Amino acid sequence: MRIARFSIDGNVAFGVVEGEGTAPDGLVLDIIKGIPFAEFERSGTKVPLDKVRLLPPVLPSKVVAIGRNYAEHAAELGHEVPDVPFAFFKPSTSVVGPGDRIPYPSFTAELHHEAELAVVIGRMCREVPRERAHEVILGYTCANDLTARDVQRAEKQWARAKGFDGACPIGPWVETAIDLAQAGDLAITCEVNGELRQAGRTGQMIHGIADLIVNVTEAMTLLPGDVILTGTPAGVGPLDPGDEVAVSIEGIGTLTNKVIKRG
Repeated sequence: MRIARFSIDGNVAFGVVEGEGTAPDGLVLDIIKGIPFAEFERSGTKVPLDKVRLLPPVLPSKVVAIGRNYAEHAAELGHEVPDVPFAFFKPSTSVVGPGDRIPYPSFTAELHHEAELAVVIGRMCREVPRERAHEVILGYTCANDLTARDVQRAEKQWARAKGFDGACPIGPWVETAIDLAQAGDLAITCEVNGELRQAGRTGQMIHGIADLIVNVTEAMTLLPGDVILTGTPAGVGPLDPGDEVAVSIEGIGTLTNKVIKRG
C-alpha cells in the first residue's frame, strides 16, 4: 500500500494511493480516517492525485542518516569504510516534499545530490533486537541527502553541510508493501536533467537495514514518522540552479525536485 500525505483546499490529510504506475495521471487518493501509524479506515472519499499537492509523507522528529554505507561511494570521496554505522542527524526543518523547490544555499559553491532509500519508522521503539527490526518499520520512501560538499570538507562536523533548509527531500509516498528482505535489494538511481548520475542497488549496503535499526535504537528512542537514511551509492555530483534532480527506487516511485537560485 502506498500512503501519501497531501494538501487540498488548505486541508492536510493522508490517503492511500490507488492505481497503477507512478505518474500522477490516473492515480487517485482514497482519504483515510486516522493516521497511518495506527489502524485506520479508508473513507471512500477519493481525489485525483494531480489535483492535490503532495507533501513530505511524514514529518519526522528526527532524521538519522548513515554515511559511507556503500563502499564505492566512500572510495569516490577518499573515505575509509567504517567498521560500524556512521550516523549523523538532519533536522526536521531540512525535510521537504516531492516537487518542492530547493533554494541553492548561499554558503556553498558545491551542492551535491545523494540518492537514498529511507526507512520510515511506524511505532515508538528502543533497543530493537535484530530479529524484530521488521516490526518497527512502517515502510520505505525515496530520499535525497543533499550535501554542501565544500562545507562538509571544511568543517569537522556536518550540521551545516547536511542540515540546511531543504537538505532532505523525501517522498513521494511511503510504500508499506515492501518487506525487509525485498528492501535489501532494490535498484536505486539518480538523474539530473534526465542524465543518469547514480545507479546502484540497496544490496550494496555495508550495513543492512536491520543492523542500522539495531545500532540506532541502542542509543535513542525512535518515534512514529522518524526516518533513517541508509546511505548512497557511488556517483554523487554537483547540482546547479535550474537543475531538476530525480531519485527513483524500484517498487517505490520517483522523488523529483528542482534547484533554484536563492532570493
